[in-house]
Amino acid sequence: MTTTRVENEVLPEVPSGGTADDPAAGGGRALAWTLVVTGAAGLLAAWVITLDKFRLLADPDFQPGCGLNPVVSCGSVMKSEQASVFGFPNPMLGLVAYGMVIAIGLALLSGARPRRWYWLGLNAGTLFGVGFCTWLTHQSLYRINALCLWCCLAWAATIVMFWYVTSHNVRNGLLPAPAGTRAFFAEFTWVAPVVHIGIIGMLVLTRWWDFWTG
Repeated sequence: MTTTRVENEVLPEVPSGGTADDPAAGGGRALAWTLVVTGAAGLLAAWVITLDKFRLLADPDFQPGCGLNPVVSCGSVMKSEQASVFGFPNPMLGLVAYGMVIAIGLALLSGARPRRWYWLGLNAGTLFGVGFCTWLTHQSLYRINALCLWCCLAWAATIVMFWYVTSHNVRNGLLPAPAGTRAFFAEFTWVAPVVHIGIIGMLVLTRWWDFWTG
């Protein structure tokens, strides 16, 4: 086990393997379980939305169970053009992506030590997921004018996995970052997803303030 000193703090690093340009690094049980749990949450959301989407295609009058009121209206979201932005229902992409995240988490629990390119690929994938969720959030709030609770669960899961993968890569030198950033992620990784989700919560609250308080 090696250590790195950052501003008078000693931060643990996972031992490296492979080559100098492409080291291997384990993820630790905490990160592994984070990937398994968030992947499972996202997979559950994608599965439920997929089933409801197929029911809606078979019966246009079908009302998903999470359609609670004019704002929390899953049916309105599922019927929108944004729900099939790639030419097929968005949750079908989630079925594959979240399933892969679960598999990666289980592999880390079994002791897998992926190379640097693998970690960066996972980071790029979660970054794409966060970007896509951000776009969907904007569309839900300001174009579709409705929310889907299962979609919100998938957004939250994606945000958490992105920040924890990013934290791992920064702390272990797989992503270049200033010493202060590495020290921050070593102690306060949880702050980033909490603030990120909190901002979305505030946007939802203010977008329909009259409805929530009426």
